[in-house]
Amino acid sequence: MKKLIILAVAALALAGLAGWFFKARGAGAEPQALVLQGNVDIREVNLGFRVAGRIAEVARDEGDAVSAGDVIARLDAEPYRREAEEERGQAASLRARLQWLEAGNRPQEIAQAGALVREREVTSANAQRLFKRQEELFASKTVSVQDRDDAEARSREAEARLNSAREQLALLEAGFRLEEIAQARAELTRAEAALASAELRLSDTVLMAPSDGVVITRAQEPGAIVQAGATVLTVSLTRPVWVRAYIAEPNLGRVHPGMKVRVYTDSRPDKPYFGQIGYISPRAEFTPKNVETPELRTSLVYRLRVVVTNSDEGLRQGMPVTVKAEAEESGRPQGNPKSEIRNPKEIRNRHPVPHSARPLRDTEAPVASVLSAEPMPGSFAIPAFGFRISDFLRISGLRISDFIF
Repeated sequence: MKKLIILAVAALALAGLAGWFFKARGAGAEPQALVLQGNVDIREVNLGFRVAGRIAEVARDEGDAVSAGDVIARLDAEPYRREAEEERGQAASLRARLQWLEAGNRPQEIAQAGALVREREVTSANAQRLFKRQEELFASKTVSVQDRDDAEARSREAEARLNSAREQLALLEAGFRLEEIAQARAELTRAEAALASAELRLSDTVLMAPSDGVVITRAQEPGAIVQAGATVLTVSLTRPVWVRAYIAEPNLGRVHPGMKVRVYTDSRPDKPYFGQIGYISPRAEFTPKNVETPELRTSLVYRLRVVVTNSDEGLRQGMPVTVKAEAEESGRPQGNPKSEIRNPKEIRNRHPVPHSARPLRDTEAPVASVLSAEPMPGSFAIPAFGFRISDFLRISGLRISDFIF
């Protein structure tokens, strides 16, 4: 009987130790970092002229570094320079005409027209006096009918000339019509737009780098005739540098935009790059062929983009990299979980076992009171179950000597 009890105690002790070991290991284990596979993605720009022409100079070769605003190629600008000069002259001519129309007639022209009016007034007055005299003579049968009619015609002609001079003076004083001024202003606007277009085409004969980068392709040479938009140089931009990676749906909740990550390359495994997740695609897709992780080859994944903050020349277009996202501890409980497992006395204090109402014998003492007793010398505890071997001996009434075969 004692042997059975001993075996039971041993089995119970082993079970307690095993339970404590696995529980402590599970509670104290740190969450594993999320590892993703991806490729470096660097933007490339195909640079060309917006106008056609003959290439005069290509200032950069393959492998040369360029900065934003650097002149990297030129076209023969002479045809566009002459076109701009022609448009500039046309605009100047129309501008002068508009100023003439807005200023009106010169004072000398108005004064000349006024003098002509006064001359015609004198001539008209004299013609009227002659006609009146001829009328009187004709009444006395002194002059012929022809003389009288000639005097009348000269009087009317002089009066008409006077009216014409007066209208001419009023026209000069009023200036030009508003519609003529508006037409001249519109023609000037069109000429200025044509001039701006010509100057823009002239400036387009100079090709400048849009951003910092490295020339990776030189497609044309000086002397070549190129059409508008033809690629002359291809530049790989220095910034930004991204990593295109893919994550499976079960791990999608472990990442979020702004999450800090580390990027490892095969050439520098001990010197990671730092970055953060900048974009997570809202649409699932099949795993691309260049992702070689076995668990992702036949599953739906989500594409994400990692922005590398400390990129250098060590990252190249298409380079395979490993992205490690460290597990965040915001959702973990505060404190040391291992200490709670290894301290059963604190557990007993938090959850005491109620005493029985009837008096019990020493061998039937409540478990809580037994557990609260001091341990015997040489005894050990089973933290997973919250009691010690000495507690079991007190409850069962056994002695240490009973376990000696």
